[in-house]
Amino acid sequence: MATAPLAETQPPQAGAACGRKVVDEVSGWLRVLDDGSVDRTWTGPPEALPLMQPVAPYAEPRDGHTLHDLPGEPNLRVYLPEVAGGEGVGRLPVIVHLHGGGFCVSHPSWLMYHHFYSRLACAVPAAVVSVELPLAPERRLPAHVDTGVAALRRLRTIALAEDGGALDDPAAKLLREAVDVSRVFLIGDSSGANLVHFVAARVGQDGPGSWAPLRVAGGIPIHPGFVRAARSRSELEVRSDSVFFTLDMLDKFNAMALPVGATKEHPFTCPMGPQAPPLDSVPLPPMLVAVGENDLVRDRNLEYCDALRAAGKDVEVLLSRGMSHAFYLNKFAVDMDPATGERAQELINAITSFVARN
Repeated sequence: MATAPLAETQPPQAGAACGRKVVDEVSGWLRVLDDGSVDRTWTGPPEALPLMQPVAPYAEPRDGHTLHDLPGEPNLRVYLPEVAGGEGVGRLPVIVHLHGGGFCVSHPSWLMYHHFYSRLACAVPAAVVSVELPLAPERRLPAHVDTGVAALRRLRTIALAEDGGALDDPAAKLLREAVDVSRVFLIGDSSGANLVHFVAARVGQDGPGSWAPLRVAGGIPIHPGFVRAARSRSELEVRSDSVFFTLDMLDKFNAMALPVGATKEHPFTCPMGPQAPPLDSVPLPPMLVAVGENDLVRDRNLEYCDALRAAGKDVEVLLSRGMSHAFYLNKFAVDMDPATGERAQELINAITSFVARN
């Protein structure tokens, strides 16, 4: 059954748990109630709420792009730069975005994603297709991986004009006419960056013949939420400088999202750990891994990069000096703080260069 279009999603600020007992929670973000329901009313600092406001789609260009929602299985949000279909312009690469939120919260219509990915679409230029992912604990992993793979299958179907009635959707037609599905790049923030690894591996295991003409040409995990049994809890806590992202929050999200009974050594949160298949056996495209110098999980990110290199994988690393987890999604910091704005532009430049070379 198709879910509601992206634009109808409301920010997590209305509706509270009333008369029900909270049996589990992630401070500020969500509460699991004794009837099994989940309350995602934001109870953290109110200044964060503007970043969670949904942005409605628009067919008339704004800031060099248009924005379209494509309901279906799964729901997709499509950013198209104005160069799409322009005279003398070739087909655009596709950047498929897998949003973060600890597998448990957030939505691709939120301003925090919109401001970065609309800008990225114009800079590359590329069509950016953001995927609405399921949320844990209602749907645990591997549901998120399955949805990422389903989004690629839907993109392939649209490109081949095999999407049945959905082909009448103007967004599907625009997408089909604008893009080159032989150049698809997976990008993800935080837990979405974890998904980049597993969705790319799933496609690679199927072999190119199963996906042609679609080809995953590269992966861009940004600040992946990789964890494992910490060698030193203090080495992580020293960089826990954000009230929105702490080690305890990460542990809670993972406990709600991982398969029942799994520990943080599970491959979904530690693909370079002892429970994961050897990385040299995992088919992966070239990877650009973005790491924040002050990120809570910086060491795990760098460990992942080292493991990829040791396995003979093609991997580049961008280290954002002085930056913490998902800094580039904070529109207000990017706009008002020169250092944050500069690091965000460096990230966009690195992605642009990576896409051009692959």
